[in-house]
Amino acid sequence: MLESFATLVATFPDAIAAGLLVGVACALLGVFVILKRVVFIGIALSEIAACGIAGALLAGLPPLLGAILLTLGAVALLAGPFESRRIPRDALLGILFVGAACLSVLIVAGSGMGLAEVKALLYGDLILASRGDLLLLGAILVPAIVVLLAFLRPMLCAFLDREAATVLRVRPARLELLFFLLLGLVVATASKTAGSLLVFCYLIVPPAAALLLTKRLGLVLVLAAALAALATLLGIAVSFLADWPTNPTICAAACALLLPALLQTLWRTR
Repeated sequence: MLESFATLVATFPDAIAAGLLVGVACALLGVFVILKRVVFIGIALSEIAACGIAGALLAGLPPLLGAILLTLGAVALLAGPFESRRIPRDALLGILFVGAACLSVLIVAGSGMGLAEVKALLYGDLILASRGDLLLLGAILVPAIVVLLAFLRPMLCAFLDREAATVLRVRPARLELLFFLLLGLVVATASKTAGSLLVFCYLIVPPAAALLLTKRLGLVLVLAAALAALATLLGIAVSFLADWPTNPTICAAACALLLPALLQTLWRTR
């Protein structure tokens, strides 16, 4: 078993490192996604990033540039004050998701690219991550994690109690904008390498498990990151040994790690 794991690490070092980095970054942000009750934003932004990649390919631009520009544009719309608007944020998320999904298909249909190449560029495959992908992820995701942790307390205050945050001279609107910008940047960057399904999994499943296990925010963040990392290692190992597709296997591993926490919560409520 140890020899197999050593072989795996030697064969796919960049993919493992990229998966761990993406998993930890998305899990930390995912805690706030769940607390903010905007769970659908993960898959919506991933689809928007894919649409940006498709548009950049058609225009002859770097795919990541298209993903970041379109995702941050969507984030600018979503970060506004929706309390006084007739259309709630969830409805706008749904509209953006449908529009991006349809536009991606139409752009790809008119591009003349091969199906396998298009699927790899739009939806990613973690096991194919290169050293360049890893360096790019590190250059964007690591600073995003640092900024998130630096504004952790005021951001939590703004998310949980806007009125108290205002009294304490914390500006909730600015902190929410900062969070959504970080989220958009991380999702756009990670989606290029890991794909939309895996990014959405990292944003939701490990943070949900951590929130079921404890109510202490610091411990929730640590557990969410640890569970995302463990799911990555287990998923890559199982996919390597069983010759299964990597991204779905990691998602299945994350769901398997969530199950004990869910069962424990159900047992306590009986």
